[in-house]
Amino acid sequence: MSRFVLASASPARLATLRAAGVEPEVIVSGVDEDAITAGTTAELVVRLAEAKAVAVAERLPAGALVLGCDSMLELDGRALGKPGTVELARARWQEMRGRSGVLHTGHCVVDTSTGRRASSGADTTVHFADATDAEIEAYCGTGEPTAVAGAFTIDGLGGWFVDGVDGDHHNVVGVSLPVVRRLLGVLGHGLDAIGYPPRQ
Repeated sequence: MSRFVLASASPARLATLRAAGVEPEVIVSGVDEDAITAGTTAELVVRLAEAKAVAVAERLPAGALVLGCDSMLELDGRALGKPGTVELARARWQEMRGRSGVLHTGHCVVDTSTGRRASSGADTTVHFADATDAEIEAYCGTGEPTAVAGAFTIDGLGGWFVDGVDGDHHNVVGVSLPVVRRLLGVLGHGLDAIGYPPRQ
């Protein structure tokens, strides 16, 4: 079994991986996300995931598999990351309610033993509820939407306001398990390399 490292501070990604039976070590990349650009949101999240995974992999010895991820919501052709403030989260929700957006998540796995990496994006359409002004105010008042991509969660306090998704639910949380499995396969590894299934 390899050392499995999640290059992300996201508690939702960590919880998703733990619920799926693996226990990654968390090392935050410290990458300057604003310095990375791309032509489309789908390309941008993959580039960010690669930058995070590579930055952490470069600090580690051989024998580690490093997973980097990044998520953004695309609405009207615009990439929406973390709002950062209640005011911006409120404005985003007033724009998103009753509509649909595409949640893009980039994934990159780096094998520190070989230096090889494999990357892929995943896209899930998210249908937002037609939330009232009072509901938006209440949700934004919790502080949760300020710190998450697209100003919402599906697995937390924002779940009340997501009517449904088309695609991988876990991708909306921030990490697509099937994509990670496929990327490990590209690098010649099975799920056993990251500790799946868990020992009873």
